Amino acid sequence: MSAANLLARRLRRQWALWAVCAVFLWVGAFAFDDYIPYWDVPEQRAVGNAALDYLAGDGERAFDQLIGPADEYYGAIFEAPLVLVERILGLEDSRDIHLSRHFLTHLFFLVGGCVCYLLALRLFDNRLLALIAMALFLLHPRIYAHSFFNSKDVPFLVAFAISLYLVHRAFRRDTLGAFLLCGAGIGLLVNLRVMGLVLFAAVLVLRGLDAAFARGGEERGRVALAGGAFALAAVLTYYASLPVLWTDPVGRFAELVGAFDSHPLMAYNLFRGEWLYSPDGPPFDYVPVWVGITTPPAVLLLALAGAVAVAWRGARRPLDVLRNTPLRFGMALIVLPVATVVAVVVLGSNVHDGWRHLYFLYAPLLLLAVFGLHWLIRERWMKAGAYALAGAAIAVTVVAMVRIHQQENNYFNALVDRTTPERLVSRHAVDWQIQVPFGDIARDHPTGRVFVRNVPAWSIPADERGRFIDTLDFRSGERNFYKLHDYRACPAPIPARSYAVRLYGAVLSCVVDPVAWFGELRRRALATEALDRSRFAAHRVGDLMVYVRDGCALADLETRAFLHVHPVDRASVHPVFTDRGYGWHRRHFVLERYGARIDGNCVAVVHLPGYAIASINTGQYTPGWAEAVRRGVAEAEPVGRARFAVWLDGRVLTYARDVCTEEDAAARFFLHVHPVHAGDLPVWRRESGFDNLDFDFHWRGAFTEDGGCALVVRLPDYPIAGIRTGQFGGAGQRWAVEVAPPP
Repeated sequence: MSAANLLARRLRRQWALWAVCAVFLWVGAFAFDDYIPYWDVPEQRAVGNAALDYLAGDGERAFDQLIGPADEYYGAIFEAPLVLVERILGLEDSRDIHLSRHFLTHLFFLVGGCVCYLLALRLFDNRLLALIAMALFLLHPRIYAHSFFNSKDVPFLVAFAISLYLVHRAFRRDTLGAFLLCGAGIGLLVNLRVMGLVLFAAVLVLRGLDAAFARGGEERGRVALAGGAFALAAVLTYYASLPVLWTDPVGRFAELVGAFDSHPLMAYNLFRGEWLYSPDGPPFDYVPVWVGITTPPAVLLLALAGAVAVAWRGARRPLDVLRNTPLRFGMALIVLPVATVVAVVVLGSNVHDGWRHLYFLYAPLLLLAVFGLHWLIRERWMKAGAYALAGAAIAVTVVAMVRIHQQENNYFNALVDRTTPERLVSRHAVDWQIQVPFGDIARDHPTGRVFVRNVPAWSIPADERGRFIDTLDFRSGERNFYKLHDYRACPAPIPARSYAVRLYGAVLSCVVDPVAWFGELRRRALATEALDRSRFAAHRVGDLMVYVRDGCALADLETRAFLHVHPVDRASVHPVFTDRGYGWHRRHFVLERYGARIDGNCVAVVHLPGYAIASINTGQYTPGWAEAVRRGVAEAEPVGRARFAVWLDGRVLTYARDVCTEEDAAARFFLHVHPVHAGDLPVWRRESGFDNLDFDFHWRGAFTEDGGCALVVRLPDYPIAGIRTGQFGGAGQRWAVEVAPPP
């Protein structure tokens, strides 16, 4: 039989696989523009662009475009192809770029489903069981939604599934070539995320067991050779796929470990009604609870049955667990997620946004569920019931996904009380990836211009973008004005024209017509006593701060404001503020983001924290405050003028530049403060030995009228031994200076 005929025969035998793929591809083609991109897309695209530019010959300068100091150490094995497709197709419009990323990421997710099918088929030689494994992999509601917009965690999940397939194939064939291919696959897995080292270590341990139980020196040598080839292939593949390592592999890898260790993201999670600070590490039940309440219950039950079945067989045949047997692979599927969760808790890993960083654990969990289903169908009297359970699980999950479509990333299963929606969203964090209902707005307003606010341009089709205007100016006199609110809830009373995004009955976000609502808020505010009338009248109306000014210009809304909320109980303040020595809720913002200019009057609304408040201090900075700071320090001798002049005045660092461009301001600053006593550092900084702060002008600074710019940063109050500061990326040139600590 010719090779072509053999291939055609194999393709015909897998007709059910291709049919399922076609269905999911057809659905994805209609759904890939139903989700908005994740907030870290700019950083991810920068990683891909930097890798391609480096390969094109730009050298180290290619990494200057990266947004954060650790971004150059993110593997670009998935991001670079996405950016390459953009360049080949000549995509420049933001909508086209994001939609291409959504489609390609989802396509890779479908590859993961096919791999699960093939692995289940190898394990159990049952096509129906393999199809169920594929369906359960693709129909996890949260992961399905993330498969369109999350180019970090979902590709790592798929790569982890592929690596599991390669591991099983390598140990089953037990050939040098199979282990070389397995090593290359795991090298690419580690490129995507360093967490892939857990599978690298697992293969080495399993190969060590094979060597220990080998019969004779010749077989032991063959096993050791294959294990060494695997390790070498993994290391070389990882090195070859990460350009930043090419100039100095050992030193750069040490920097890689240090970069991820000393730059934890300061995020917090709502878990069981309490806010957890992510750098402090999760509690022991954080991951199990999140997996338990966001995974279809049938998968959990089958995975539990699979774990019990594998453990029971392992207890009866302990030697089979130590040798290269299918049972050992099943035990590895139990050990991998358990060991990972234990390591996350013991090491205090920075996990947030639910369990999205650990989505790769769904691959072994799913395979355990297939083990459980296989164990059930072996008993004739249970076979029909087991298949019915799997079919019902798939059907129920599909119905649930259709009912909450566009919010599948916020799926909760029946183990959570969803009858009280407000309690649900107040106890467990939800993902604020919410699509703006432009279709409904456009349908209700088929003609004329519609004014919107805080809306990404890519969300609007190019032919409609001209009449959806992102502005607060009412000079046109048209009244079709809508505002996307960040309040997480609809205002009360809800205006007649509003579009609410709901989840299980709870309102996540609203697009409302603010004309009537803002007018009502203004009337309520004017009936209360103003806190400050220097520029805006600031009123407290319930849990809102309402800022009102009659006869204001758009420039009034654009001036930066501050809000300091002092609690009755200091313990109420989030750790991100207390650990920095504030003791109160500290916020800086632009009123234009939260307000509107209606009929010549400005109204802005900001939510207050939910704890008991002792006092509120709020106001605005004057437009020329940065220029005054620069003049005040102009006569002092700067520490260094590498790119900015840096002065230390008491506990205040001032950065100034006479001719400042937007590029200068966009380049991020770093500030490393070394304490005299390590115990003065926040808990999550003690391992690095210094306090690290990243910032830019858009966060803390302002431009002056004559083209210069200045920035003021206050140092911590503890005794300081040394200070190092400078800029990286963005401006195309890096600089750093040592600043003598204050006495």
